[in-house]
Amino acid sequence: MARLAQTAGLTDIQQEILSTVRDFVDKEIIPVATELEHRDEYPQQIVDGLKELGLFGLMIPEEYGGLGESLLTYALCVEEIARGWMSVSGIINTHFIVAYMLKQHGTQEQKDHYLPRMAAGDIRGAFSMSEPALGSDVSAITSKAVKDGEEYVLNGQKMWLTNGGTSSLVAVLVRSDEGHPEGTAPHKSMTTFLIEKEPGFGEVRPGLTIPGKIDKMGYKGVDTTELIMDGLRLPADQVLGGVTGRGFYQMMDGVEVGRVNVAARGCGVAQRAFELGIRYAQQRHTFGKAIAQHQAIQFKLAEMATKVEAAHAMMVNAARKKDSGERNDLEAGMAKYLASEYCKEVVEDAFRIHGGYGFSKEYEIERLYREAPMLLIGEGTAEIQKMIIGRRLLEEYRFQG
Repeated sequence: MARLAQTAGLTDIQQEILSTVRDFVDKEIIPVATELEHRDEYPQQIVDGLKELGLFGLMIPEEYGGLGESLLTYALCVEEIARGWMSVSGIINTHFIVAYMLKQHGTQEQKDHYLPRMAAGDIRGAFSMSEPALGSDVSAITSKAVKDGEEYVLNGQKMWLTNGGTSSLVAVLVRSDEGHPEGTAPHKSMTTFLIEKEPGFGEVRPGLTIPGKIDKMGYKGVDTTELIMDGLRLPADQVLGGVTGRGFYQMMDGVEVGRVNVAARGCGVAQRAFELGIRYAQQRHTFGKAIAQHQAIQFKLAEMATKVEAAHAMMVNAARKKDSGERNDLEAGMAKYLASEYCKEVVEDAFRIHGGYGFSKEYEIERLYREAPMLLIGEGTAEIQKMIIGRRLLEEYRFQG
């Protein structure tokens, strides 16, 4: 983009990283994304390229072999990658949520064991909260871990794991009533376990099965799966942080990072839709002139560009707030809500500009039109974001009467 979605105050290093990622997206992702997406093919060559660039270690501290960059740098990189193909940004997102949770909440032994290999891209992360009957009600989790000597036995079914098949480390949230008396609030009796497994499908370790890829409307290429635990045995040192009952808070901390990521994805997809729309509007002629010269199309382009700018600004604000060490659930919720809604609207407007050709699989906008809806539900629906925003506003603007 020549002018839209610029970010003020970036360091020379940040600008260099973004320039490198942008070039990679333009040369290695955009030319092949639609073909791979139509085949629902995992983008192994692209992922290998990201590994060579060191992006799997972008936010992991330098002491563990990473680049030690900020959430802002990460979000801006995700924005660029999603502009090329949103599925690739999903591969990065789940990996970093697990790495972030380890960095913030893991024991020193867990950090030393996992983070260097995650920074190198040799271990790929996935995380799992949702279940088939769960929806947005995390407190209704039924998957359970029961203490058995020095081990825990896990049983239950999880749903909607991005990277479920290709990952080798999964952070899973389950109930763990051990040590928590009856009547304890559900969110205080949940624990995050770290599960190492072989990549692939079927039984990937004793007691753990990844049945296969879920067939989706969009967001293809990346594998989205179920996870079934049937007598899965894990040693106690695989409890994230070493203490049970803290899993809900650990996951919510990671989800705040994930919401900034989803906002960044929305910004990237919207930018690409705007690029496609304004290009096509100058190429397509009706009534003797390019349709970009019709006022109705100019109005549409103006609205699209304004939405791209607004979503980008809110995403950057949410990332910077988290980087400052401050609570950012309000900003992250607002950014995720606005960016995903605006993304849907910008993509639809670009689709309308394309007219009948937008309905053809030969045009890239068709793929974006199927991808954008996932952002409306990923990392919490719009309704969940509104609940978070409303509650935080009432905390900030409490009326004393």
